[in-house]
Amino acid sequence: MAKAADTGSKRLISLAPDAWVQWVTQRPEVVAKEILGSEFQWISRETDVLVKAYSAIHGDFLILNELQLRYTAHMPRRMRAYAALAEEKYQQPTYPVLINILPPPSTVTVTSSYEQEFLGLRAIQDYRVINLWEVDAEIVFQQPLPSLLPFVPILRGGGEASVVQRAVQLLRADTQLNQLEPLLAFFASFVLDMPVVQEIMRWDMTVLRESPWYQQILTEGEERGLQQGLQQGLQQGARRQLIRVLQQRFGEIPPFLEVRLDSESIEELESLMDAAIAVTSLEEFLTYLPA
Repeated sequence: MAKAADTGSKRLISLAPDAWVQWVTQRPEVVAKEILGSEFQWISRETDVLVKAYSAIHGDFLILNELQLRYTAHMPRRMRAYAALAEEKYQQPTYPVLINILPPPSTVTVTSSYEQEFLGLRAIQDYRVINLWEVDAEIVFQQPLPSLLPFVPILRGGGEASVVQRAVQLLRADTQLNQLEPLLAFFASFVLDMPVVQEIMRWDMTVLRESPWYQQILTEGEERGLQQGLQQGLQQGARRQLIRVLQQRFGEIPPFLEVRLDSESIEELESLMDAAIAVTSLEEFLTYLPA
């Protein structure tokens, strides 16, 4: 069974903090001095990382890094709150950065500022937005940016098997980075067929359930009242992947089997995926169906 890895945002940024702060600020003279605690009484999130940085031009300042799996309409207000709390606690200017990992629904517009006017008074908070799907994967290898290696599959141009393999090789070559392989596998599953991911990474489906990012997907679904729809989407995706594997291995499958798979849970479909890869015939696979 695959082991869960420490894939929190603080862990990722700490891999190469100087390279990270230079990338998010786009200023090569900036250096990271310290990763600070970002727990503000009632606000505590694993995706929120506060870095004390220094620039010869601007002196000491704070970089507030918020890694968000998917952008929501609540993020501008949240970024305003985080920036204000950080500045108040540490008494230093704050540079807020929102890093969106996966694209939001087409009905949601990503904004880079919070604005509100009430009784003639205005509140404004700008923040930098980085959408990972717009970042060129080659940048990760050229700069380099080891903190972004697990996200290579979802970067622009990173969804090819050869590019994912390149990222895997870099992770495995460094003992500090190899624990991030499950996170890379998780994001690779968004753009590559599961058998391809498993072949590249020697990865099993349990990693998906153990990944903190997967748990965040479920949590966000619950918060928005979309848990049922999310579960159905994941279930349908797992079913399609399983049918594709069976067809590639054994040709056409009987209609009754497709109907039968409609009623299986995500956990059962994942178990059946393992069986579909291991068995030598469709008849043998049928013996693995739940009674």
